[in-house]
Amino acid sequence: MSARLVVRTFSEICITVGALIVLFVVYVIFWTGVQAAGASDGQLDSLRDEWAHRTAAPAPVTTSGSGTLEPAPAPEYQDGKPFAVMYVPRLGKDWDWPVLEGTSTGTLKKGLGHYAGTARLGETGNFAVAGHRRTYGDPFKDFPELRPGDAVVLSDGTTWFTYRIDKKPYLTVPSDVGVVDPVPRKAGFDGPGRYLTLTTCDPEWGSSHRLIAWAHLDATQPVSEGRPAALGG
Repeated sequence: MSARLVVRTFSEICITVGALIVLFVVYVIFWTGVQAAGASDGQLDSLRDEWAHRTAAPAPVTTSGSGTLEPAPAPEYQDGKPFAVMYVPRLGKDWDWPVLEGTSTGTLKKGLGHYAGTARLGETGNFAVAGHRRTYGDPFKDFPELRPGDAVVLSDGTTWFTYRIDKKPYLTVPSDVGVVDPVPRKAGFDGPGRYLTLTTCDPEWGSSHRLIAWAHLDATQPVSEGRPAALGG
């Protein structure tokens, strides 16, 4: 094989590899965002349609062992299904993402994911949520910008829940599972409360570490009363 043919073949290989790299970058940066936008919009539409068709009938009741009528327990979250919408004004005026049950790869392509086994929205304990830093819509791209006092607002269709960030994002490693404990001590919390934990990957295009933001429940109000003050209501 002549030197000229070797050079030509090598050049063609380089061009092919380069084209594949460009296509991969386009897929990661652009196409996954398109997919995520469609998927998350679909989840939001599904939720809002469900909420719009809820009746105004009183909540069902059950009879306790003492004969007292009590509200029936709220339905369980279903794996991979949306149950709330999250708003974080610090991350953008139009920043709103669906929250789904579970943190599987497929679930996080559609929105944010609630860590199964952590507290339910608004309840005592730690309501913990994960989201992509980059790819699939980049929901937590600007996560490091979160600051103490920032609002994180969620709605389940009947109630607004306003949490307030307690400190700047905390950097840790993936094995530090204590960050989603019912009382996350590293947040400075020293007893039971109604907490929120947000988690995402760090660095921006890697996953060797995790960024954590902790918040506490600051206020609630019925959806029927309009948007909360934190959202300009």
